[in-house]
Amino acid sequence: MELASIGSEADRILKTFGPAARVESWNHVTQCKAAVYDFSMAHLEFEQWVPFPVERVFLFFADPENLPRIMPPSTGARNVKVLLARPVSFPAEANFTQPIAGEGSQIVTSFRALPFLPIRLSWTASIIEFKWNGCFADDQTRGPFRRFRHRHHFLRSERNGTDGTIIHDVIDYEAGFGVLGVLAERLFISRMLKSVFEYRQHAAEQLLR
Repeated sequence: MELASIGSEADRILKTFGPAARVESWNHVTQCKAAVYDFSMAHLEFEQWVPFPVERVFLFFADPENLPRIMPPSTGARNVKVLLARPVSFPAEANFTQPIAGEGSQIVTSFRALPFLPIRLSWTASIIEFKWNGCFADDQTRGPFRRFRHRHHFLRSERNGTDGTIIHDVIDYEAGFGVLGVLAERLFISRMLKSVFEYRQHAAEQLLR
């Protein structure tokens, strides 16, 4: 589900599910300060609810090995290099048997931007902020965009007695290349990103089961 704002999500859930819904406040993620205030950048937001506890969902997305698994198969995405930085602190439920990309981690991914062409692109992402069970943010430090920032927010949300999580993705990016980049963004980049996240949402829910 693509949304334009996160502020009213709790109100929407309560109106839909009434007393059966219980949602924490988004205020607990305000410590994630990796905001983008450059309004010249393109902006997209995506949101979904999954019937799994926030601790489990957060660990899934914080594990870089799961990144290629939630990308469309047509991209042929694979991690080329992963440099993990250990998170500063750990909650009691943290699973130390899986890799966790804390602040300072770098993930280099190879993928096909166009499925019908054999050309592969490289993307280096750096984790610039990390808050257990709340949010993390990554910046593209090398890749096809001039600038690209992805903020991942996680919010505990109970629906009809099921402990679940709202996953909210915030994307800010700039294609570069001046007028040509603006034209490319309007013609296909935005549509491509929406398609990627539509698949990502479906794949993540299936893999979390």
